Amino acid sequence: MTLSFFDQFLSPTHLGVPLMALALTLPWILYPAPTARWLNNRLLALQGWFINRFTQQLLLPLSLGGHKWAALLTSLMVFLITLNMLGLLPYTFTPTTQLSLNLGLATPLWLATVIIGMRNQPTHALGHLLPEGTPGPLIPVLIIIETISLFIRPLALGVRLTANLTAGHLLIQLIATAAFVLMPLMPTVALLTSAVLVLLTLLEIAVAMIQAYVFVLLLTLYLQENV
Repeated sequence: MTLSFFDQFLSPTHLGVPLMALALTLPWILYPAPTARWLNNRLLALQGWFINRFTQQLLLPLSLGGHKWAALLTSLMVFLITLNMLGLLPYTFTPTTQLSLNLGLATPLWLATVIIGMRNQPTHALGHLLPEGTPGPLIPVLIIIETISLFIRPLALGVRLTANLTAGHLLIQLIATAAFVLMPLMPTVALLTSAVLVLLTLLEIAVAMIQAYVFVLLLTLYLQENV
């Protein structure tokens, strides 16, 4: 039976039970828990250094009111990077290629930033819907446009992450299939195709990390507008 290239994005099941929950739980098991010792091993030291550096970069554009979100955003960043990287392994499933999961992460966090802005500074939050110095006839049109752009933010967050990871996985599968088919026919071309596949895999690793960072960075910017 010939499989479709999009079959890799189907949510896996075992005995009728969806394995999405297992795919979402597994990343937390892979990270070592901090110990009470004065000196940690190399893995814990590297993990702590990465989290500290990322938290510092994350808090740069945020005011003091947004620092309470540091633990949540850092955990989300590590979670997304782990899911994206694990999805590059053979015979694995990438949950972040599902638009429903990405929207489930983006919508509540975006809504929380909007609610915080409406609660703490409603005048300033509503002021984003109308730029300063707008001519009178354009006021209704700009309010509608800015309102649509505000409500489309979570959709843009989810679609960006889904589209980038899906496109990368499809390209890897297409080139791998081409190399497999060309191997008995044109070995030289197949070797060149395999070299392109290795380079594309390295690019996909970078994309998996960058897209997780962009997802959290945009949430940080949305939060800064409302804090």
